[in-house]
Amino acid sequence: MELMSALPDSLMPWIALALVLFWFVGAYNRLMRLRTAALQAYTTLDAALVRQLEFVLARAHADAAEGSADEAVPGLSSGTSLQAAAGQLATLLAATRLRPLAPAGIAALGTALHVLVSAWQRLHPDAVLSFDADGTLSRPVPLGGVAEPVPAVEGTAPIAWPEPSAAAEIARGQFNLAVLHYNDAIHQFPALLVAWIMQLRPAAPLR
Repeated sequence: MELMSALPDSLMPWIALALVLFWFVGAYNRLMRLRTAALQAYTTLDAALVRQLEFVLARAHADAAEGSADEAVPGLSSGTSLQAAAGQLATLLAATRLRPLAPAGIAALGTALHVLVSAWQRLHPDAVLSFDADGTLSRPVPLGGVAEPVPAVEGTAPIAWPEPSAAAEIARGQFNLAVLHYNDAIHQFPALLVAWIMQLRPAAPLR
């Protein structure tokens, strides 16, 4: 009888440990699912950005082939700037693929992307379109490349993409949303303890 009465007390620490372990594994798996979703969203975003880059480079090469001897120097300068911006973006895309959730890498990629878009707009101010994150046409960019302010969605204003396709904006919106869900999860208590133990760091959206 004494052994049976002592048995539940001896099992209590093991039961508590099993419950903690069960909770830890469940919380870790949830965080990893959200992290994996963000990584998969970046893969889609990367493919969309590569298509935008290929479009810009193809157009830049066509413009260079069609250029005449009497082309204005500012036009040549803008074309050179566009090719330099495209090269920088290609380099950062390759680097970001190694660590797509590193905030510093995404911030640098975002800067390079906006430099490319600005260079494109200077050369082709009438050939840019802006889409909302759901793929609907947000607005055409006015002649001269002067864009009117638009309401931010999830803190991110639409980008006027060179290629007239909503794919890149949709992919960017999905990536930013996946990052938002992941960041929210690792900042919630007690899941933040799991994130701290497993060294899961916050990610950054592409703005």
